Amino acid sequence: MDRVEEKTLKCIRCGFCLDACPTFRLTGRETLSPRGRIYLVRSWHEGVIPLNEEVVEALDTCLGCRACETACPSGVEYGAILEMARAEIETQHQRPVLQGLARKQLVDLLANPRRLAFSLKAGRLLPSARRGKLPGFAARLLAGTAHTPVRLPQSHGEASPLPERSPALGEKRYTVGMLTGCVMQVLFANINAATVRVLQKNGCEVIAPSRLGCCGALHLHVGLLNEARRYARTFLDALSPFLEEIDAFVVNSAGCGSTLKEYAELLGDDPDYAEPARRFTSKVRDVSEWLMEIGLSAQPSPLSVTVTYHDACHLAHAQRIRSQPRALLQTIPELKLVELEEADTCCGSAGVYNITQPEMAKRLLDRKIENIRSTGASYVATGNPGCLAWIEQGVEDAHLSIKVCHPIELLDRALS
Repeated sequence: MDRVEEKTLKCIRCGFCLDACPTFRLTGRETLSPRGRIYLVRSWHEGVIPLNEEVVEALDTCLGCRACETACPSGVEYGAILEMARAEIETQHQRPVLQGLARKQLVDLLANPRRLAFSLKAGRLLPSARRGKLPGFAARLLAGTAHTPVRLPQSHGEASPLPERSPALGEKRYTVGMLTGCVMQVLFANINAATVRVLQKNGCEVIAPSRLGCCGALHLHVGLLNEARRYARTFLDALSPFLEEIDAFVVNSAGCGSTLKEYAELLGDDPDYAEPARRFTSKVRDVSEWLMEIGLSAQPSPLSVTVTYHDACHLAHAQRIRSQPRALLQTIPELKLVELEEADTCCGSAGVYNITQPEMAKRLLDRKIENIRSTGASYVATGNPGCLAWIEQGVEDAHLSIKVCHPIELLDRALS
């Protein structure tokens, strides 16, 4: 029995996943539900149906949010099924040439901080780019049918790596590694800097190895499995001189954290990397998870703000981290946390989904923004760069005076 058959056979077709699935909720189509997609994958894998356009459409329109895993009573590993199926599609199915090229170019662009920074800087020479649209041939091709142009936060157009070592402030309690990231260091360098400051003030020496590159998350999520493994090996090689020194490896990007925690499975058949991957994954922590695990040694000052929290899918469903970001926010005196309706429903960003599937992504964003509006909050916090950028676009388009931030930014402000 191979891995696809083993994992798809766990599905007993009970239907608990249906209401949890954003695309099924919006369309009511069985083939756009987790149960339906698993059935298509299993039927195709057993030779009952061919790998046709219906199968490809069903898997392309999946957000990969893994809300179905939270709802499933049988423990079906839907995320693993999706990644394996998408990997087979990329090797067995012939996409239109321009579409295939654009998908690959887009993911490679986002995974390369220098290229992304250069593209943003060069793009601002054009009127459309000054309004913040994602530059490059790939984005223009894939976003051609979008209701709203995909925009990225304004940046200085520079990759901003962190210092290789940042000493603990006060008594040193731990030594941690930290992911600088790809999109994070170009578009959200302020969040990276805030993360370092918060860790330092809570007794952590922070190591951010300069040679750490992309973790491979985007490639894994779109089905470029061989590329994802290559990035993972390179990542582990760069981290290896520091691995024994660090107590934890801290991540402030939910999608990256999810992939890093799955390195042991991703490289499980590699005789040279299986054991290093296993040792590494045991140390990976989301920043909120780590801070609540060690306890804050620095006392936050009061912030009189009302905040709501959106659960990034790869934090809530893939990593099962829900309480820690909320608990971290509630360490700040006078901060009022208001629960968001459908907090753990995908906002539609989902890596590059808002570019490859713009209509579905926009419908999900509109629903998310309406729920945010109804909270009356002045801040919406979330722990993933894709969510940050996509929700910020929705807030701007709806002309709402709501600030979008990472929870660590509020804690940094309270500690400053």
